[in-house]
Amino acid sequence: MVTVSVVTATLNEAENVPELIMRLRASLGSAEHEVIVSDGGSTDGTPEVARRLADRVIEIPRGSQSACLLEGVKAARGDIVVTIDADLENPPELVRALAASLDLMGCDAVVASRRRLPRPAEVLASLTLGRLLGVSDLFSNFRAFRRGLLNDYGLRLGETFGCELLVAMKLRGAKVCEVTYEPPPRRARPRVGGVQLPYRFMLPYGHRLIPVPPHPARGLIGLGGVQGHPRGPTS
Repeated sequence: MVTVSVVTATLNEAENVPELIMRLRASLGSAEHEVIVSDGGSTDGTPEVARRLADRVIEIPRGSQSACLLEGVKAARGDIVVTIDADLENPPELVRALAASLDLMGCDAVVASRRRLPRPAEVLASLTLGRLLGVSDLFSNFRAFRRGLLNDYGLRLGETFGCELLVAMKLRGAKVCEVTYEPPPRRARPRVGGVQLPYRFMLPYGHRLIPVPPHPARGLIGLGGVQGHPRGPTS
């Protein structure tokens, strides 16, 4: 029985996929798990590479990152789903601890946020919509959550680099917690949205988002698991 499903969205990540999956397998060890690669139309052979290593590969021609993540989540069989970027900017070694943090922190979703955000656009987005959601890193797709949260969800906003999925979980009443980690060096051409992205949510969603308490549930995640004592989840 699969207990953890790891989903990654790819676009021309053939070089990174083997190392990603190798490190994921090492992190999860004997835990029953599956790795799902959801590809958005790579031209470098990413799906072919992934088929040799992953448990399942989904192909979505011209698929956005958000669409690929969502289709991978819907295909998952594990009770817990962990989403992770394919470019190795999210440490795969933390996946097992991140999955365990759901029960440890008593939440429906846990976002692993970078302790340092490298771009002003990311800082701005996290200070605005991120605060409404109770997270300090809005663009982090390094998340663990209960599988049923998004099973019947359909995207409304097109490409939001995964942000819409977090908004949907929040609006569905999920208790969202946060852990932080020290990120590795970032690659030269990261795929993130512009400063206008958070405001795209405001018309359809803004009036439904309730500001979070000043001290949402937070911890520090590392190879030893989650450290610190959460003050209570946001809802």
